[in-house]
Amino acid sequence: MGTTHRRTVEVMGTVVSLALRGRHADGPEVDALWAEVVGVLRHADEVFSTYLPDSPINRWGRGELSLAEAPPEIAEVLALAEDARLLSGGAFDIRATRSQYGGGPDPSGVVKGWAVQRASALLERLADTDFCLSAGGDMVCRTRRVDAEPWWIGIEDPVDPTRLIARVPVHNGAVATSGTVHRGEHIMDPRTGSPARALRQVTVIGPDLTEVDTEATSAFVLGDEASGWLQARRRTGVLVHADGRVEVVAPAAGRRVTPVRPGAPRSSGSR
Repeated sequence: MGTTHRRTVEVMGTVVSLALRGRHADGPEVDALWAEVVGVLRHADEVFSTYLPDSPINRWGRGELSLAEAPPEIAEVLALAEDARLLSGGAFDIRATRSQYGGGPDPSGVVKGWAVQRASALLERLADTDFCLSAGGDMVCRTRRVDAEPWWIGIEDPVDPTRLIARVPVHNGAVATSGTVHRGEHIMDPRTGSPARALRQVTVIGPDLTEVDTEATSAFVLGDEASGWLQARRRTGVLVHADGRVEVVAPAAGRRVTPVRPGAPRSSGSR
């Protein structure tokens, strides 16, 4: 498999990490590219931060900027949010949460996945180099060498995050998780205004992080309907129900999910 080189930075209110394997996994070229990746993420944070009163998203929310005057990324993210609302039947709806400084809808549920997917495109320049770019556990994985091993993604146990419930091999794709383990009951059902409680955690695997990030949140809110909804979307998913039951959802030709024996600790081979 070769040596894995890692880099980390705190941005967008979370820890972003990059793992690299292959010909350009280390050295000046990747140092410069990592700086570009971080720059893309910092720019997204500056545009979309709901905690900065004068950020463009807050100025737009207050009516101080029209969409035509605002950075073009805002219109793009708002369109993605509307697509997610329609696809989920309203289970995902940024209009249900308002920015404290802007008063407009809070697009934070779209921005992280969209920004990481966007930044990961820069890493495609690294020939013969596999990469995994992760932000708070949501990640884009690529294998670009012919003989590359997959990235093995560990799905943590929402009851005990130091342990795993499954491992998923990903050559080229994205993984996103929504749940209550790190932030408590913060995911609200926008259709009712109450916390979503039927599931403890949802992990979704698919080709694009922008999509699976919103799909993980949508599925979490959909609760008992999540399995059928993900199957209709032809997504692979790992659902942890409120009673602790683990359910794997996969299309006929879906990715392989390897269950981990109960209580198995994390291992060095997982991410």
